[in-house]
Amino acid sequence: MTTSRRSVLVAGAAGTLALTAGCLEFVTGDGPLEFEAHRVAPSASALEETGYEEDESNQEVIEETIDVGVEREIRASLWMSTYTKSRTIEGIEREANTFVAVSIPGMEVLGRSFNPLEDMSNEELLEEFLGEADGDVEDVEHEESFALEILGSERDVDRFSGETQEAGETIEVSLALTSLLHDDDLIVLLGTHPEVLAEESANVEVLMESVEHPA
Repeated sequence: MTTSRRSVLVAGAAGTLALTAGCLEFVTGDGPLEFEAHRVAPSASALEETGYEEDESNQEVIEETIDVGVEREIRASLWMSTYTKSRTIEGIEREANTFVAVSIPGMEVLGRSFNPLEDMSNEELLEEFLGEADGDVEDVEHEESFALEILGSERDVDRFSGETQEAGETIEVSLALTSLLHDDDLIVLLGTHPEVLAEESANVEVLMESVEHPA
C-alpha cells in the first residue's frame, strides 16, 4: 500500500479533535492518535472444507505525520491474513490459489472517518491489494457483480479477470473482491485463482461467507 494512499487528510479538524477528551495528547503533540482493527478471518470449518491453509497473519502498524494546522502523529494497526492452496496444473504443483482478509480501523473521530481507503471502489481496492495475492496482474477487466451473505448482511462482490506471468507462461486468473464496514473496521476480502481451476470460485465464496470479525 503506497504512502500517498495511506495519508490521512484532516486539515481543519483541530478544533473538532480538541473537543474529544481521548485526543488530548494528540492535540497537544505529546502522543499519537491511535486506532486498532480487529482481525478478520475465515472460519476453521470453511478452511477445512475448501482445503486452504493459513500462510501468514500479521498485524501491521501505519504511522503518519498529518497536518491539522500544526504537525501531529497518527498510528493505526491493521490486520492482514493470507491463505493459500496448492494445486497441480499441467503436472506441476503450484501454490495456485490465494485468499486475503484485511481489516483496517475506521479511524473515526466525532462521526468523521479518516480512513483513506473507505471511499475507494472495489476496482480501486483491487489495485491497492493485488500485490498481496498474485503480484503483477495485467489487463484486469470487470466480469460481473453478485451478492453474498457476509457477517449478517448481503454484500456486493465483484469478479474480475486478468493475466499474470509465471515462468514465462501467461496464466489467466480470476479475482473476486468485496469490501464492507463492520464494527468500526473496513474489511477487504480478496480471492484469486487460475481460471483453469473454475471450481475454486465456489470455494472463494465459501471463505467469504464464513469470515468472522473479530476472529
